[in-house]
Amino acid sequence: MLFPTPVALHIFNRPHYSHQVFAAIAQVKPSTLFIVADGPRADVPEDDDLCQQARAIVDQVNWECEVFTRFADSNLGGRCCNVQGLNWVFSQVEEAIILEDDCLPHPSFFPFCQAMLAQYRHQSQVKTISGSNFLRDTLSIPQTYAFSKFFVSWGWASWRRAWQDNDLKMTGWPQFKQTQPQFFEQQALTDWVTQLFDWAYQNQQVWDIPWFYSCLAQDGLTVVPKVNLISNIGTQGSHTQGNQGLNELPTFNLNLDAIIHPDSMAPNPRFEALIYKLFTANEPQPPQPLLKKLRSKLKKLLPRDQR
Repeated sequence: MLFPTPVALHIFNRPHYSHQVFAAIAQVKPSTLFIVADGPRADVPEDDDLCQQARAIVDQVNWECEVFTRFADSNLGGRCCNVQGLNWVFSQVEEAIILEDDCLPHPSFFPFCQAMLAQYRHQSQVKTISGSNFLRDTLSIPQTYAFSKFFVSWGWASWRRAWQDNDLKMTGWPQFKQTQPQFFEQQALTDWVTQLFDWAYQNQQVWDIPWFYSCLAQDGLTVVPKVNLISNIGTQGSHTQGNQGLNELPTFNLNLDAIIHPDSMAPNPRFEALIYKLFTANEPQPPQPLLKKLRSKLKKLLPRDQR
């Protein structure tokens, strides 16, 4: 039986990872598959062969599937390639599941995303569905999922109606920062994310922090599964840098036989408090600046554009 929800896979020059993630996609047999590939870097001779090896996954589609490819001839960089790729995907379909070459999903990730895409298709406040839960299986809630204002690009799903409001240059951030001095329940969490947004606004290097900001600025919510469904296996290669403490987290089965929905569409304060604690635990106090600590924790999670 084919999986009806479109799946988009972003790849580059790591065929050993791309093939693992493709194998997980092949298990569910999506009827529509988009493959977005960045091109080789001019100053890295081995990229030519590695990119070709990664792109060879297209020849492994052995089920009834409409395959669309967008293969760059030269290196665009993560920001440009991802944004152009997502623009292209959402120009053709109303909703999609998005994976990168190092985001290995648990089998229940796909039906979870499909169920949530259908559940919140016409709820404009819900912007994304996440597969990542960095609390692993420790979020003790009776519901199948929680709502949060955090966005994580390690395995997610969304709709055209949400992506079309992406403010890539974060043009609204200076005013938003002034008019919304506390956009999380905890002021410390607001301060923490403010420095992350400031960095992204000033540097204009990444795509996923602006997308995080765009969702939050519209009072958007992310659906987060109660257990982790994505393992980031990218411990080697051009995307890998710095802190790897969130790589290779275990994944868990999510029972979808009887989905239990949250009582209200509001961020789960326990989840957000625990996430904040996770990212700031065991960090030294000043003189190390908060932004330096933040980027140390998140430079593999969010600013993954340094190629």
